[in-house]
Amino acid sequence: MTSQSRPLAELSREELEAFATEQRTAYDNLVSKGLKLDLTRGKPSADQLDLSDGMLQLPKSTTAPDGTDTRNYGGLAGGIEIREIFAELLGLETDQLIAGGSSSLTMMRDTLTYLWLHGAVDSERPWGREETVKFVCPVPGYDRHFTLLKWFGIEMVPVPMGADGPDAEAIAALVKDDASIKGMWLVPTYANPTGDVTSQEIAERLSSMPTAAPDFKIFWDNAYALHHLTPAETKTADIVSLANAAGNPHRPLLFASTSKMTYAGAGVAFFGGSKDNVAWWLDHLSHGAIGPDKVNHLRHAEFFGSAAGVREHMAKHRDLLAPRFAAVEDELARELAGLDVASWTRPAGGYFVSLDVLPGTASRVIELAKGAGVALTPAGSAFPGKHDPDDTNIRLAPSFPPLEQVEGATEVVTVCVKLAAAEKLLA
Repeated sequence: MTSQSRPLAELSREELEAFATEQRTAYDNLVSKGLKLDLTRGKPSADQLDLSDGMLQLPKSTTAPDGTDTRNYGGLAGGIEIREIFAELLGLETDQLIAGGSSSLTMMRDTLTYLWLHGAVDSERPWGREETVKFVCPVPGYDRHFTLLKWFGIEMVPVPMGADGPDAEAIAALVKDDASIKGMWLVPTYANPTGDVTSQEIAERLSSMPTAAPDFKIFWDNAYALHHLTPAETKTADIVSLANAAGNPHRPLLFASTSKMTYAGAGVAFFGGSKDNVAWWLDHLSHGAIGPDKVNHLRHAEFFGSAAGVREHMAKHRDLLAPRFAAVEDELARELAGLDVASWTRPAGGYFVSLDVLPGTASRVIELAKGAGVALTPAGSAFPGKHDPDDTNIRLAPSFPPLEQVEGATEVVTVCVKLAAAEKLLA
């Protein structure tokens, strides 16, 4: 436990040296334990996966309620039953939603591929024929989004992410005159890694802002929209209705999946948007697919039963996840509060805690943690090109390890934060 809680910057050099010695001793003690802990990825724990083992006995019949033999080819848009359930949860009509395989990230990649080769329903030409294509990227943000853009050679334009969403006015200024900015990423509810929630007002601004590119797209990634950590369930902004009202019905492209609801490797992913966007997506998909895994669609529909069934299932996830996040909060608050060397988010949902340490020390904290047997996501991962200009952000993912390991790993993190800060201030 920290022996003092005054801001480190206010300590005399002698006091700071004593503090650094204290933390170095604590660190060496942790190293001697030979720990092997991991807070890198937001994966469901084994206990969470166990919640869905009832699916292994489903479906009871491979014939869907509408008479479809789900074992056979066809039904490119996916099973109607699972689409009805998730259309209700996502605020769409059933014919505005496609059910696919297990990965929404794969659907995002396919969407970019279709745009690159053929353009959107409102494009003048394929995106691949443009001299330059750029995307707005709220930061800190989702590393896999940035990796996908890099693979396409799409330039990334970072904008700050705030508690109520990305800086909409900064985005509006960027897209107004630059036709090479074709889109933006956004995790609207419980954003990765901050847990921030985009407000209805910011969603309205993004839906209605003038864009130089006539085919500007918002990749609206509902990765965590149903992953609440409290009984109060945050509602996601209705981007589709807002875009329709603004006269830009084709702007939002919605993505979601059950990957963190049922089985991460055997779930159902979704693409949604305007009916024209859905028809566009299915047309391109038809050139390389005959039908999705409708047996799995039916299995999920029977398992959930309804939209209310999904919410009930997610409450069971909450019961397992909330104590892990509480453990992180308790340890960070106990060890770092008052030192003015760190701040962190207290998310109401999602899979991450975003920790900002003393500028210039995030890389050192991660290096120290590795030396003590705790793996953290590499510094800069939440920024395009893995470049955090302030070297300050660290993403903590407490979902996968058992609770006692979350507690142990967070203890290591706090010691490393304090030691790195003392080193920085003494330099």
